[in-house]
Amino acid sequence: MRKEEAKKRIEELRREIEYHNYRYYVLDSPVITDEEYDKLFRELVELEEKFPEFKSPNSPTQRVGAPPLKEFKTVKHEIPMLSLDNAFNGEELMAFEKKIKRMLGTDEEIEYIVEPKFDGLSISLIYRNGELVRGATRGNGLEGEDVTPNVRTIKTIPLILDNPPPLIEVRGEVIMFKKDFEELNRERKEIGESVFANPRNAAAGSVRQLDSSITAKRKLHFFAYALGLYEGVKFKTQEEILNYLKEKRFKVSPDFKKVKGIKKVIEACLWFQERRDEYPFDMDGAVVKVNSLELQKKLGATTHAPRWAIAYKFPAEEKETIVRDIIIQVGRTGKLTPVAILEPVFVSGSTVSRATLHNEDEIKRLDVRIGDHVIIRKAGSVIPEVVRVVKEKRTGKEIPFKFPDKCPVCGAKVIRLPGEADYRCTNASCPAQIKGRILHFVSRDAMDIENIGESLVNQLVDKGIVKDIGDLYYLSVDDLLPLERMGRVLAEKIVRNIQNSKNRPLHRLIYGLGIFHVGKHVAEILTQKFKTMDEFLKANIEDYMEIEGIGPKTAKSLYIFFHEPKNIELIEKLKKAGVRMTEEESEGKLKGLVFVFTGTLKSMTRHEAEELVKSDGGSVASSVSKKVNYVVVGEKPGSKLEKAKRLGVKIINEEEFLKLVGRQWEEL
Repeated sequence: MRKEEAKKRIEELRREIEYHNYRYYVLDSPVITDEEYDKLFRELVELEEKFPEFKSPNSPTQRVGAPPLKEFKTVKHEIPMLSLDNAFNGEELMAFEKKIKRMLGTDEEIEYIVEPKFDGLSISLIYRNGELVRGATRGNGLEGEDVTPNVRTIKTIPLILDNPPPLIEVRGEVIMFKKDFEELNRERKEIGESVFANPRNAAAGSVRQLDSSITAKRKLHFFAYALGLYEGVKFKTQEEILNYLKEKRFKVSPDFKKVKGIKKVIEACLWFQERRDEYPFDMDGAVVKVNSLELQKKLGATTHAPRWAIAYKFPAEEKETIVRDIIIQVGRTGKLTPVAILEPVFVSGSTVSRATLHNEDEIKRLDVRIGDHVIIRKAGSVIPEVVRVVKEKRTGKEIPFKFPDKCPVCGAKVIRLPGEADYRCTNASCPAQIKGRILHFVSRDAMDIENIGESLVNQLVDKGIVKDIGDLYYLSVDDLLPLERMGRVLAEKIVRNIQNSKNRPLHRLIYGLGIFHVGKHVAEILTQKFKTMDEFLKANIEDYMEIEGIGPKTAKSLYIFFHEPKNIELIEKLKKAGVRMTEEESEGKLKGLVFVFTGTLKSMTRHEAEELVKSDGGSVASSVSKKVNYVVVGEKPGSKLEKAKRLGVKIINEEEFLKLVGRQWEEL
């Protein structure tokens, strides 16, 4: 076959395959068999392989995904993708129309379009001369992420438009149908992966994969409902736009209604509300739009929402069930959460058998007991929660719940700090927390152990190789070799990185232990006074509170952590492994000097400047006080500058700071 013939046939096949994709995925009405479709697809693949110069990112063969990205690029929306104001009842919808009529100076009935409100991820698609050139998420409305390779894998998104205008931006929602969501979660459970909370999270998570081949495997749908930029076409109404999008083979809002007057709008919203469970996808409301584009233009928009549209939010569905038990779940941060085990009941699209009770105060407020009849709903249509107890159905056999004083997973003491709502497990080696704690321990600001990520940690913990942080320092190359994607070179590198981390200063170890209320900066402040781990183990609450910046919550958290027997065992294990238990005694020229930075520096980042101070014996504070020696001012300084002036703290610019630390501006 000659090149000209091949090019012509490739273009024919692409158009034909895209038409059949439209019939199958959009209309759900195929006109050829799967075998016939596969034959066309194979012919296209073979021709593109034989004539690679005619390959195109918008070919149906490319819907399988592109090579993984390192990160998403940020893109600007030429016309902002605004959010919508909400109405929760008929009165608020009437107030919406009253405001519109006042702004337009009219008493005439206004025509509206009422559409289902999709619960997914908002996407902008830009087509130039009919070819899809960019897909982007809504982001903050002004800027989003470029997810073009991912949206190309979604079969309900046309890659090429017939009879296209020069430019058109199609806006809509990527969603996952309820049955596909349940199937995806079932598959993830079977292979031990975490499940998605709801179809919206599943859709958003699927589109925002750096590896678009993962997106391609997910069953996603795109519904178009609006236009952004466009050239070469004209529209008078929202209805015309929806019909145009439908002609261009997009899925559009099913059952959208054109009505006159707000009473008919309310009727339409209630119509959708009554049938919400009949749709294959989640919808959390209805969107009301003024139909006339001319009126839309007159009404305009605020900085965050158009004045010509509003979202009517459906009330959360409530159901009655029975509390069979109350258990405690321990999260990755050690937080204890009470959970009601329920008689299974169908609520807002799925069967619910558990509901969060949040904390001890919430249990007392609700006065919920084991055996109670309760009303539940999904908070934000996501997390099942108990709304109230049906006390008139009590029999006297209901059992009050007592919050445990020990962790149900590891048996360690649990604490509730003053002013906190939650109880927390104090054991740094608690099995419920260990994965999260290891990832924190190896992070850059803690022990900075490279090549240990979430996948490796999951394997180490799940296979019982590592049961606490201390076990990392006893790992051998032979322990690592049987793991997935692990070769000898990588295993040796990981073991070497772990051993090299033993000599990190004490403040990194203190931060790495993940003590509640002890961040990186607090750890540095603490080790300015406590130079050895033994000093931490001997200190009492009053000792901690003598340090400026350490309040009663942090002091109590530190005291309890270092007096928990299981944590003392962990520290001994780290000592035996050779992990350093002392802070460096710096003799640098900045020793004893405290710096605060405000504004943007030209020669380095704020983080680099802070590290420079610390490396020469100085310390860095986050706020200005009389104990601060220097406030270093960069471009566009904040309120710290004014406070420094009020307190009489010495203020220096970036060049003076560099001279102070012995660096030349010219060198940088």
